Amino acid sequence: MPSVTKTFLSVDRQGYLNDYVTAIAWSPNHALAIASAAGEILLINPETQEEHCLQSANDQSIDCLAFSADGHYLAAGGQSGELLIWPIQSLTQPPIVLPHPRTWLDRLTWHPTRNELAFSLGRYAQVWDAETAEITTTLQFETSSVLDLVWHPQGSHLMVSGHQGVKIWPSDDWDADPEVREIAAASVAIAPSPDGQYLASGNLDHTLLVWPFDSADPWQMRGFPGKVRQLAWSNVTVGKAPLLATASGTDVVIWRKKSDANDGWDAQVLDLHDGRVNAIAFQPGSILLASAAEDGQLCLWKKAQQVAQILEGAPQGFSNIAWSPTGKWLAAGGLQGEWLVWQQSNRGKGFG
Repeated sequence: MPSVTKTFLSVDRQGYLNDYVTAIAWSPNHALAIASAAGEILLINPETQEEHCLQSANDQSIDCLAFSADGHYLAAGGQSGELLIWPIQSLTQPPIVLPHPRTWLDRLTWHPTRNELAFSLGRYAQVWDAETAEITTTLQFETSSVLDLVWHPQGSHLMVSGHQGVKIWPSDDWDADPEVREIAAASVAIAPSPDGQYLASGNLDHTLLVWPFDSADPWQMRGFPGKVRQLAWSNVTVGKAPLLATASGTDVVIWRKKSDANDGWDAQVLDLHDGRVNAIAFQPGSILLASAAEDGQLCLWKKAQQVAQILEGAPQGFSNIAWSPTGKWLAAGGLQGEWLVWQQSNRGKGFG
Protein backbone atom coordinates (compact mmCIF):
# COMPACT_ATOMS: atom_id res chain seq x y z
CA MET A 1 0.00 0.00 0.00
CA PRO A 2 1.49 3.40 -0.95
CA SER A 3 1.94 6.13 1.60
CA VAL A 4 -1.03 8.49 1.77
CA THR A 5 -1.05 12.15 2.76
CA LYS A 6 -3.37 13.67 5.35
CA THR A 7 -7.06 13.80 4.54
CA PHE A 8 -8.30 16.64 2.34
CA LEU A 9 -11.79 15.31 1.66
CA SER A 10 -14.06 14.26 4.50
CA VAL A 11 -17.50 12.62 4.46
CA ASP A 12 -20.24 15.23 4.49
CA ARG A 13 -23.28 12.98 4.01
CA GLN A 14 -24.09 9.35 3.24
CA GLY A 15 -26.98 6.94 2.92
CA TYR A 16 -28.31 3.84 1.17
CA LEU A 17 -30.56 2.96 -1.74
CA ASN A 18 -32.18 -0.43 -2.30
CA ASP A 19 -29.82 -1.58 -5.06
CA TYR A 20 -26.55 -0.55 -6.65
CA VAL A 21 -26.13 3.07 -7.66
CA THR A 22 -26.43 3.34 -11.44
CA ALA A 23 -26.10 7.09 -12.06
CA ILE A 24 -25.09 10.34 -10.35
CA ALA A 25 -25.56 13.89 -11.67
CA TRP A 26 -24.96 17.41 -10.35
CA SER A 27 -26.91 20.47 -11.39
CA PRO A 28 -25.15 23.80 -12.07
CA ASN A 29 -26.42 25.07 -8.71
CA HIS A 30 -25.19 21.99 -6.80
CA ALA A 31 -28.29 19.87 -6.51
CA LEU A 32 -27.31 16.19 -6.55
CA ALA A 33 -29.39 13.43 -8.12
CA ILE A 34 -28.69 9.75 -7.44
CA ALA A 35 -30.41 6.75 -9.07
CA SER A 36 -30.41 3.01 -8.43
CA ALA A 37 -31.02 -0.30 -10.17
CA ALA A 38 -34.19 -0.55 -8.06
CA GLY A 39 -35.62 2.52 -9.81
CA GLU A 40 -35.10 5.06 -7.04
CA ILE A 41 -34.20 8.69 -7.76
CA LEU A 42 -33.02 10.79 -4.82
CA LEU A 43 -32.44 14.55 -4.96
CA ILE A 44 -30.08 16.05 -2.38
CA ASN A 45 -29.06 19.61 -1.54
CA PRO A 46 -25.61 19.38 0.12
CA GLU A 47 -25.82 22.99 1.32
CA THR A 48 -29.07 22.52 3.28
CA GLN A 49 -28.79 18.72 3.76
CA GLU A 50 -32.35 18.38 2.43
CA GLU A 51 -33.37 15.18 0.64
CA HIS A 52 -36.28 14.68 -1.72
CA CYS A 53 -37.36 11.32 -3.17
CA LEU A 54 -38.39 11.92 -6.77
CA GLN A 55 -39.16 8.26 -7.40
CA SER A 56 -39.41 5.24 -5.10
CA ALA A 57 -38.12 1.77 -5.93
CA ASN A 58 -40.20 0.06 -8.62
CA ASP A 59 -37.85 -2.77 -9.69
CA GLN A 60 -37.12 -1.06 -13.02
CA SER A 61 -33.60 0.29 -13.19
CA ILE A 62 -32.84 3.97 -13.81
CA ASP A 63 -29.60 4.00 -15.80
CA CYS A 64 -28.96 7.60 -16.83
CA LEU A 65 -29.48 11.01 -15.25
CA ALA A 66 -28.68 14.53 -16.43
CA PHE A 67 -29.52 18.12 -15.48
CA SER A 68 -30.02 20.71 -18.18
CA ALA A 69 -27.30 23.34 -18.51
CA ASP A 70 -29.45 25.96 -16.76
CA GLY A 71 -30.46 23.52 -14.01
CA HIS A 72 -34.17 23.88 -14.78
CA TYR A 73 -34.74 20.25 -15.77
CA LEU A 74 -33.68 16.78 -14.63
CA ALA A 75 -33.97 13.92 -17.12
CA ALA A 76 -33.84 10.21 -16.34
CA GLY A 77 -34.17 7.02 -18.35
CA GLY A 78 -33.79 3.30 -17.90
CA GLN A 79 -35.31 -0.14 -18.08
CA SER A 80 -38.95 0.92 -18.46
CA GLY A 81 -38.28 2.80 -21.68
CA GLU A 82 -39.86 5.93 -20.23
CA LEU A 83 -37.96 9.19 -20.57
CA LEU A 84 -38.79 11.17 -17.44
CA ILE A 85 -38.24 14.96 -17.27
CA TRP A 86 -38.84 16.93 -14.09
CA PRO A 87 -39.05 20.74 -14.11
CA ILE A 88 -36.98 21.48 -10.99
CA GLN A 89 -39.21 24.38 -9.93
CA SER A 90 -42.25 22.10 -9.62
CA LEU A 91 -41.01 18.84 -8.15
CA THR A 92 -44.34 18.18 -6.48
CA GLN A 93 -45.88 17.72 -9.94
CA PRO A 94 -45.55 14.47 -11.94
CA PRO A 95 -42.73 14.46 -14.48
CA ILE A 96 -43.13 14.79 -18.22
CA VAL A 97 -43.16 11.21 -19.56
CA LEU A 98 -42.12 10.16 -23.06
CA PRO A 99 -42.82 6.41 -23.37
CA HIS A 100 -40.73 4.10 -25.53
CA PRO A 101 -42.07 0.56 -24.95
CA ARG A 102 -39.64 -2.36 -25.17
CA THR A 103 -36.64 -0.02 -25.37
CA TRP A 104 -34.03 0.33 -22.62
CA LEU A 105 -32.89 3.97 -22.37
CA ASP A 106 -29.30 4.09 -21.14
CA ARG A 107 -27.79 7.25 -22.67
CA LEU A 108 -28.94 10.86 -22.50
CA THR A 109 -27.23 14.25 -22.59
CA TRP A 110 -28.39 17.90 -22.54
CA HIS A 111 -27.16 20.51 -25.01
CA PRO A 112 -24.51 22.73 -23.31
CA THR A 113 -26.46 25.98 -23.82
CA ARG A 114 -30.01 25.09 -24.90
CA ASN A 115 -32.72 22.99 -23.26
CA GLU A 116 -32.45 20.24 -25.87
CA LEU A 117 -32.06 16.66 -24.72
CA ALA A 118 -30.43 13.97 -26.87
CA PHE A 119 -31.03 10.33 -25.95
CA SER A 120 -30.42 6.86 -27.36
CA LEU A 121 -33.26 4.76 -28.68
CA GLY A 122 -31.95 1.44 -29.95
CA ARG A 123 -30.34 2.11 -33.34
CA TYR A 124 -31.52 5.73 -33.22
CA ALA A 125 -30.81 8.93 -31.36
CA GLN A 126 -33.52 11.53 -30.81
CA VAL A 127 -33.44 15.15 -29.70
CA TRP A 128 -36.27 16.57 -27.57
CA ASP A 129 -36.81 20.31 -27.16
CA ALA A 130 -38.00 21.28 -23.68
CA GLU A 131 -39.31 24.66 -24.86
CA THR A 132 -41.66 23.18 -27.46
CA ALA A 133 -42.03 19.76 -25.77
CA GLU A 134 -41.44 18.12 -29.16
CA ILE A 135 -38.98 15.71 -30.76
CA THR A 136 -36.97 17.82 -33.20
CA THR A 137 -35.05 15.05 -34.97
CA THR A 138 -34.51 11.31 -35.18
CA LEU A 139 -31.02 10.22 -36.25
CA GLN A 140 -30.31 6.71 -37.52
CA PHE A 141 -27.06 5.00 -36.53
CA GLU A 142 -27.85 1.89 -38.61
CA THR A 143 -24.92 -0.46 -37.91
CA SER A 144 -25.74 -1.12 -34.22
CA SER A 145 -27.48 0.18 -31.16
CA VAL A 146 -26.22 3.56 -29.98
CA LEU A 147 -23.50 2.91 -27.39
CA ASP A 148 -22.74 6.51 -26.43
CA LEU A 149 -23.67 10.05 -27.42
CA VAL A 150 -22.40 13.49 -26.43
CA TRP A 151 -22.65 17.12 -27.55
CA HIS A 152 -19.65 19.12 -28.70
CA PRO A 153 -18.75 21.56 -25.86
CA GLN A 154 -19.88 24.50 -28.02
CA GLY A 155 -23.11 22.67 -28.92
CA SER A 156 -22.27 22.76 -32.64
CA HIS A 157 -22.46 18.99 -33.16
CA LEU A 158 -23.97 15.82 -31.71
CA MET A 159 -21.64 12.81 -31.70
CA VAL A 160 -23.07 9.28 -31.62
CA SER A 161 -21.01 6.08 -31.35
CA GLY A 162 -21.53 2.38 -31.92
CA HIS A 163 -20.29 -0.46 -34.10
CA GLN A 164 -17.61 0.61 -36.59
CA GLY A 165 -17.43 4.25 -35.74
CA VAL A 166 -18.64 7.64 -34.58
CA LYS A 167 -21.17 9.73 -36.48
CA ILE A 168 -21.08 13.51 -36.09
CA TRP A 169 -24.18 15.56 -36.98
CA PRO A 170 -24.19 19.39 -37.19
CA SER A 171 -26.83 20.66 -34.80
CA ASP A 172 -27.86 23.50 -37.13
CA ASP A 173 -28.82 21.07 -39.93
CA TRP A 174 -30.09 17.68 -38.78
CA ASP A 175 -30.87 16.71 -42.38
CA ALA A 176 -27.22 16.93 -43.40
CA ASP A 177 -25.26 13.72 -43.82
CA PRO A 178 -23.17 13.04 -40.72
CA GLU A 179 -19.40 12.98 -40.77
CA VAL A 180 -18.22 9.43 -40.01
CA ARG A 181 -15.07 8.58 -38.03
CA GLU A 182 -14.47 4.94 -38.88
CA ILE A 183 -13.33 2.37 -36.29
CA ALA A 184 -12.51 -1.30 -36.84
CA ALA A 185 -14.58 -2.39 -33.83
CA ALA A 186 -17.27 -0.75 -31.71
CA SER A 187 -16.84 2.62 -30.00
CA VAL A 188 -18.17 2.08 -26.48
CA ALA A 189 -17.32 5.51 -25.01
CA ILE A 190 -16.70 8.90 -26.60
CA ALA A 191 -15.63 12.23 -25.09
CA PRO A 192 -14.65 15.56 -26.66
CA SER A 193 -12.06 17.61 -24.80
CA PRO A 194 -13.58 20.60 -22.95
CA ASP A 195 -11.89 23.01 -25.37
CA GLY A 196 -13.42 21.15 -28.32
CA GLN A 197 -10.06 20.47 -29.97
CA TYR A 198 -10.02 16.67 -29.62
CA LEU A 199 -12.40 13.72 -29.73
CA ALA A 200 -11.52 10.48 -27.91
CA SER A 201 -13.08 7.07 -28.46
CA GLY A 202 -12.64 4.05 -26.18
CA ASN A 203 -13.15 0.88 -28.17
CA LEU A 204 -14.19 -2.73 -27.80
CA ASP A 205 -10.99 -3.98 -29.47
CA HIS A 206 -8.77 -2.73 -26.61
CA THR A 207 -7.77 0.48 -28.41
CA LEU A 208 -8.10 4.21 -27.86
CA LEU A 209 -8.44 6.65 -30.76
CA VAL A 210 -7.96 10.42 -30.42
CA TRP A 211 -8.74 12.73 -33.33
CA PRO A 212 -8.14 16.44 -33.69
CA PHE A 213 -11.77 17.47 -33.98
CA ASP A 214 -11.22 18.95 -37.44
CA SER A 215 -9.37 15.90 -38.80
CA ALA A 216 -10.36 12.32 -39.64
CA ASP A 217 -6.78 11.10 -39.05
CA PRO A 218 -6.52 9.80 -35.45
CA TRP A 219 -3.77 8.80 -33.09
CA GLN A 220 -4.23 5.15 -32.08
CA MET A 221 -3.17 3.75 -28.69
CA ARG A 222 -2.96 -0.01 -28.03
CA GLY A 223 -1.95 -2.38 -25.24
CA PHE A 224 -4.97 -2.04 -22.95
CA PRO A 225 -5.96 -5.13 -20.92
CA GLY A 226 -9.56 -4.94 -22.10
CA LYS A 227 -12.05 -2.62 -23.76
CA VAL A 228 -11.55 1.05 -22.93
CA ARG A 229 -14.71 1.67 -20.91
CA GLN A 230 -14.17 5.08 -19.30
CA LEU A 231 -12.83 8.41 -20.57
CA ALA A 232 -12.29 11.70 -18.71
CA TRP A 233 -10.69 14.99 -19.79
CA SER A 234 -9.36 17.66 -17.47
CA ASN A 235 -10.75 21.13 -18.07
CA VAL A 236 -7.28 22.51 -17.36
CA THR A 237 -4.72 22.59 -20.16
CA VAL A 238 -1.33 21.05 -19.44
CA GLY A 239 1.20 22.03 -22.09
CA LYS A 240 -0.59 21.91 -25.44
CA ALA A 241 -3.81 20.15 -24.42
CA PRO A 242 -5.97 18.97 -21.52
CA LEU A 243 -5.09 15.66 -19.87
CA LEU A 244 -7.00 12.56 -20.94
CA ALA A 245 -7.61 9.72 -18.48
CA THR A 246 -8.77 6.27 -19.58
CA ALA A 247 -9.85 3.21 -17.64
CA SER A 248 -9.56 -0.38 -18.87
CA GLY A 249 -9.71 -3.34 -16.51
CA THR A 250 -7.87 -2.41 -13.31
CA ASP A 251 -5.66 0.22 -14.98
CA VAL A 252 -6.01 3.97 -15.25
CA VAL A 253 -3.81 5.60 -17.90
CA ILE A 254 -3.05 9.33 -18.11
CA TRP A 255 -2.34 10.71 -21.59
CA ARG A 256 -0.37 13.93 -22.05
CA LYS A 257 -0.09 15.52 -25.48
CA LYS A 258 3.48 15.88 -26.76
CA SER A 259 4.63 19.43 -27.46
CA ASP A 260 4.75 19.09 -31.25
CA ALA A 261 1.28 19.36 -32.75
CA ASN A 262 1.93 16.42 -35.08
CA ASP A 263 3.29 14.10 -32.40
CA GLY A 264 1.21 11.77 -30.26
CA TRP A 265 0.59 11.34 -26.55
CA ASP A 266 2.76 10.17 -23.64
CA ALA A 267 1.22 7.58 -21.29
CA GLN A 268 1.51 7.06 -17.54
CA VAL A 269 -0.16 4.03 -15.95
CA LEU A 270 -1.76 4.40 -12.50
CA ASP A 271 -2.05 0.78 -11.36
CA LEU A 272 -3.04 0.88 -7.71
CA HIS A 273 -6.49 -0.71 -8.09
CA ASP A 274 -7.05 -4.46 -7.59
CA GLY A 275 -10.56 -4.48 -9.05
CA ARG A 276 -12.12 -3.18 -12.25
CA VAL A 277 -12.16 0.62 -12.44
CA ASN A 278 -15.78 1.68 -12.92
CA ALA A 279 -15.47 5.48 -12.93
CA ILE A 280 -12.89 8.25 -13.39
CA ALA A 281 -13.33 12.03 -13.15
CA PHE A 282 -11.12 15.12 -12.94
CA GLN A 283 -11.97 17.74 -10.35
CA PRO A 284 -13.17 20.89 -12.17
CA GLY A 285 -10.47 23.55 -12.31
CA SER A 286 -7.63 21.17 -11.45
CA ILE A 287 -5.84 18.03 -12.57
CA LEU A 288 -6.77 16.09 -9.45
CA LEU A 289 -8.16 12.78 -10.71
CA ALA A 290 -10.59 10.52 -8.86
CA SER A 291 -10.79 6.82 -9.76
CA ALA A 292 -13.31 4.40 -8.26
CA ALA A 293 -13.16 0.62 -8.53
CA GLU A 294 -14.71 -2.68 -7.54
CA ASP A 295 -11.94 -3.13 -4.94
CA GLY A 296 -13.78 -0.67 -2.67
CA GLN A 297 -11.20 2.07 -3.10
CA LEU A 298 -11.76 5.58 -4.42
CA CYS A 299 -8.31 7.02 -5.15
CA LEU A 300 -7.45 10.68 -5.50
CA TRP A 301 -4.41 11.21 -7.72
CA LYS A 302 -2.52 14.45 -7.12
CA LYS A 303 -1.63 16.08 -10.45
CA ALA A 304 -2.91 12.85 -12.03
CA GLN A 305 0.38 11.21 -11.03
CA GLN A 306 0.53 9.97 -7.44
CA VAL A 307 -2.09 8.88 -4.95
CA ALA A 308 -2.79 11.53 -2.33
CA GLN A 309 -5.82 10.05 -0.58
CA ILE A 310 -7.83 6.83 -0.60
CA LEU A 311 -11.51 7.11 0.25
CA GLU A 312 -13.67 4.18 1.34
CA GLY A 313 -17.31 3.54 2.16
CA ALA A 314 -18.40 0.94 -0.40
CA PRO A 315 -16.68 -2.28 0.75
CA GLN A 316 -18.06 -4.35 -2.15
CA GLY A 317 -16.99 -1.76 -4.71
CA PHE A 318 -17.81 1.64 -6.18
CA SER A 319 -19.97 2.05 -9.29
CA ASN A 320 -20.05 5.82 -9.97
CA ILE A 321 -18.42 9.11 -9.06
CA ALA A 322 -19.11 12.76 -9.95
CA TRP A 323 -17.59 16.08 -8.86
CA SER A 324 -19.83 19.07 -8.22
CA PRO A 325 -19.37 21.91 -10.75
CA THR A 326 -17.04 23.90 -8.47
CA GLY A 327 -15.18 20.83 -7.23
CA LYS A 328 -16.25 21.44 -3.63
CA TRP A 329 -18.01 18.08 -3.31
CA LEU A 330 -17.33 14.60 -4.63
CA ALA A 331 -20.24 12.16 -4.78
CA ALA A 332 -19.94 8.40 -5.21
CA GLY A 333 -22.21 5.40 -5.40
CA GLY A 334 -21.60 1.79 -4.43
CA LEU A 335 -22.47 -1.64 -5.75
CA GLN A 336 -24.54 -2.35 -2.62
CA GLY A 337 -26.57 0.89 -2.81
CA GLU A 338 -24.26 3.05 -0.70
CA TRP A 339 -23.99 6.73 -1.60
CA LEU A 340 -21.51 9.18 -0.11
CA VAL A 341 -20.71 12.87 -0.48
CA TRP A 342 -17.29 14.16 0.55
CA GLN A 343 -16.50 17.84 1.01
CA GLN A 344 -13.17 19.50 0.35
CA SER A 345 -11.68 21.37 3.28
CA ASN A 346 -9.82 24.68 2.93
CA ARG A 347 -6.54 22.98 3.70
CA GLY A 348 -7.12 20.89 0.60
CA LYS A 349 -6.53 23.85 -1.71
CA GLY A 350 -3.76 23.12 -4.14
CA PHE A 351 -4.47 19.42 -3.78
CA GLY A 352 -4.63 18.85 -7.53
